[in-house]
Amino acid sequence: MSEPSSSHHPPQEQDRQPGRQAEMRPNPRAEMRDYRGAGKLASKTALISGGDSGIGRAVAIGFAKEGADIAILYLEEHDDAEATRALIEQEGRRCIALAGDVGDEAFCREAVAKAVETLGRLDILVNNAAEQHPQDRLEDISAAQLERTFRTNIFGMFYLTKACLAHLEEGSAIVNSTSVTAFRGSAHLIDYAATKGAIVAFTRSLAGNLKQRRIRVNAVAPGPVWTPLIPASFPAEKVEGFGEQTFLGRPLEPDEVAPSYIFLASDDAIGLTGQVLHPNGGEVVGS
Repeated sequence: MSEPSSSHHPPQEQDRQPGRQAEMRPNPRAEMRDYRGAGKLASKTALISGGDSGIGRAVAIGFAKEGADIAILYLEEHDDAEATRALIEQEGRRCIALAGDVGDEAFCREAVAKAVETLGRLDILVNNAAEQHPQDRLEDISAAQLERTFRTNIFGMFYLTKACLAHLEEGSAIVNSTSVTAFRGSAHLIDYAATKGAIVAFTRSLAGNLKQRRIRVNAVAPGPVWTPLIPASFPAEKVEGFGEQTFLGRPLEPDEVAPSYIFLASDDAIGLTGQVLHPNGGEVVGS
């Protein structure tokens, strides 16, 4: 992947979550333009939550370049979802975009059924949808915020995985998005980091549970990545310096993280289950 033209991001913020990729400057690099597919996911179908933008968009396009048809789930960012769908179709693959809340179990069941009905099968699940709400003090995390963060980040993962398991066969793969915060914590994202720690335990536990069914379950723990979640979470002045603490001196771009998901979804990772990859810009954390 080519280096971003600049490591500096101008001050900016958005007043709603999830954020909108189309409103970001510079736009996150998620189109996987330099990626060359090799048919590693040929004839497969993947469902990706939070697939409209950021890491989810890059993963969806990368999967399409490897030959997969894609179903993306998103909350309400219709323009971003349509842009992602168009990019996938440019790769000659089919795509269905479904709007709804993964924290609603009924939506998860309906979305999976619609994806399988439209695309014919399901081989790969990427649990990627998430939200975060910074607070300086634990006392400032309301019961409503706590429940909302857990409902999206971990309840939704349970709901979506349960709905998909009826369709996943031997050789299928599940890839979950956790975070570097699961390993080092985050003083200002306590509830978010707690969900990401839960995702690590969920990944390892589910991997053991599904081993007899020969379904692999792994996770990716990105560090700072330039996605819509950043300006939607932090004040403009913090966004300006986002990611400068990494070894690279900048946040990663979505297309620099997506290859970890492609690897784990493909047979290249046949020997991996219950594992976590760490594309985090050079931070050393426990695995």
